[in-house]
Amino acid sequence: MKYSVFQVSRKGGRDENEDRVAHSYTRETGLFVVADGMGGHPEGEVAAQLAVDSVASMFHRMAQPGLTDPQYFLTQALLSAHHNIIRYSIRKKYEDCPRTTLVAAVVQGAQAYWIHCGDSRLYLTRGKRLISRTRDHSYLEQQNAGVIRTRLVNRNVLFSCLGSPTKPIYDLGGPATLEAGDRMMLCSDGLWDNLDDVRLVQGLSRQAVSKSVPDMVEQALRAGGARSDNVTVIAMEWQSADLAEVARPASQPERSSQGHATTIQAGHVEPGEAEIDEAEIERSIAEINDTIRRSGQNKDASPKTAPQLAASGKEK
Repeated sequence: MKYSVFQVSRKGGRDENEDRVAHSYTRETGLFVVADGMGGHPEGEVAAQLAVDSVASMFHRMAQPGLTDPQYFLTQALLSAHHNIIRYSIRKKYEDCPRTTLVAAVVQGAQAYWIHCGDSRLYLTRGKRLISRTRDHSYLEQQNAGVIRTRLVNRNVLFSCLGSPTKPIYDLGGPATLEAGDRMMLCSDGLWDNLDDVRLVQGLSRQAVSKSVPDMVEQALRAGGARSDNVTVIAMEWQSADLAEVARPASQPERSSQGHATTIQAGHVEPGEAEIDEAEIERSIAEINDTIRRSGQNKDASPKTAPQLAASGKEK
């Protein structure tokens, strides 16, 4: 298995970077992850870090060296990340949970699989064609696709994320058979909000990901101006499934004794080993929901403060 990969995360005009990105691989399988911590809730950067750490940790346990069922792994990894954020919130005794979006992909053999929750996206391109793109869990995206009808058109409002008091809604993609030269890109909304799909596909098709990704990130930051959102991208160019090697990423990974190599930007947060049973998690979620509901009753209803949306409103 051979591919080249490039990852970058830039703060933009924000006070801090709440995005996180990770890449891990064995000789048979590659993992790619982007998480975007959500403003308007406590410690979005911690939620994003917990998410990428949780997914990478489960990958290390299950990829020995391949995954028996990549879609099962992705589902369990996403739910594990969600529960670890809830556990963190319980330990901190927060009235509101930290929250994050997540998009993760696995490449094994010549097959690509992915999962996403929220509005961090995956793009799969072949030459100048867009083969697949995830659909955001936002009311605007669903309305534009004709899935729902609503007057709510604020792109910043998501109806699913990790850390929400409600069980996350997620979508699985693949398997997609890769051909030599295919590019797969995972990114936070700081990229696609400033560069439309046409420009992103064109950018990916023009040159190697090590050159196209930095160029697109710079374009997005300039377009976003002084208040640009964080921009985080990891992109992979597929070469072949024949060689038992993986091209080194731009930042050198640390290789473990089990044959894994991992890069995570930036920082590290331990999810914690304290076991909390599902009943306790559900009770805590109910308490958080009740607090949000009581708080919402004391405020004027609006798309971001109405109780039914408080679990998923994403502040930009």
